[in-house]
Amino acid sequence: MFKIARLSARRLSRRPGFPVTVRPTRSDVVVARSIARKTAPAPELVARALTWGADEKVLLAVAAVGWLASRGCATPLQRAGNHALLVTVSASLLPHGLKLVFDQTRPDRRTVIGHVHGVPFSGKREDAFPSGHALHMGALASGAGALPAGSRRTILALAAALSLTRIVIMAHWASDVVAGFALGAVLERALRLWTGYPNGVSTEDEHADS
Repeated sequence: MFKIARLSARRLSRRPGFPVTVRPTRSDVVVARSIARKTAPAPELVARALTWGADEKVLLAVAAVGWLASRGCATPLQRAGNHALLVTVSASLLPHGLKLVFDQTRPDRRTVIGHVHGVPFSGKREDAFPSGHALHMGALASGAGALPAGSRRTILALAAALSLTRIVIMAHWASDVVAGFALGAVLERALRLWTGYPNGVSTEDEHADS
């Protein structure tokens, strides 16, 4: 009986535990090394300032204000306000949950030359995967799909640019940003089933651009 217990304990000890370690890809390393060598304090400062546009605290405040402003509006705008707030709250919680499951060292913790060139330190050391900022931006870009073509393109370009700042300041590997952006888009589409968005949202300039 004691032998069986010891064998069971050994088998359990061999099972992969949590958190799961995620390693950067070869392409991730190439991109990070290139940034570390070629960047400079000025672009790093600009990127660090811009990245606040995708910060969860800023986006939660904007979504809350938008939700309050939509309360006296027509039903489609109220629905859009509900959807934006729910997506923003969910996109804020999801990365924190995933970072309890996955560990990945941020690229800014694996460079010396990068810091010489102005790369800052970002967040907790092992919280690289996935990018929460990019997750928010993926949700924003997905939600913009219901808007007129001109607005949609502008928001998509903005979301992509803000996501890329996370790579520039070496807070995340490129794959973290891609994964976060994709997860955000999936999250936004899934929540549409609950909120009913984008029913009633105008896309009237679709035909004008076709």
